[in-house]
Amino acid sequence: MKKLLLLVSLISLPTFAAVSANVSFASDYIWRGMTQTDGPAMSGGFDFEDESGFYAGIWGSNVNFNDGAGSELDYYFGYGFELGSLGIDLGYVAFDYPKNETGLDFEEVVVGLSYGDLGLTFALGQSGAPDYTEISYALGALGFSYGEYDDYGDNIAISYGFTCGSYDCGLAYTDFEDGGYGSDEDALVFSISASL
Repeated sequence: MKKLLLLVSLISLPTFAAVSANVSFASDYIWRGMTQTDGPAMSGGFDFEDESGFYAGIWGSNVNFNDGAGSELDYYFGYGFELGSLGIDLGYVAFDYPKNETGLDFEEVVVGLSYGDLGLTFALGQSGAPDYTEISYALGALGFSYGEYDDYGDNIAISYGFTCGSYDCGLAYTDFEDGGYGSDEDALVFSISASL
């Protein structure tokens, strides 16, 4: 299996590359303003990052769309670099929903720009998938974002990160305004996570 081969190859990488793992619990899995679980979510993944700027990873979570999809696996890779004070991230993400036969799988090419605490992300949907644009700003532990998702709607998020002993915790308020998806949603979400 590709995931096993990737993990084996990452374990044998030289010392200038870093491999990390993460696990998280959230009261809801919110993605671009829309709930993906309609309740608690457990997620986790593995990341590889090389000092050259290349990175790759795999991440998974439970989902609940009431259509047979029970899990999500994301595979991604990219390259991040800086031009003066401008950070640039070029990446690719594949969203996979195992055992689902309703055609939910899709892919995106992602361009991320950052300047200080300001971020701008363009996710270009492939093979007819919708595009997504988001602008974000960090003010210390506070984060603010606004996103527009073609054919679905717009969303805003306000988040606050803090430590819970040796864990990373967060509170976030999200609001989604329907633009063709079929419902308006808002949520207040608590999360706790750990990284290795």
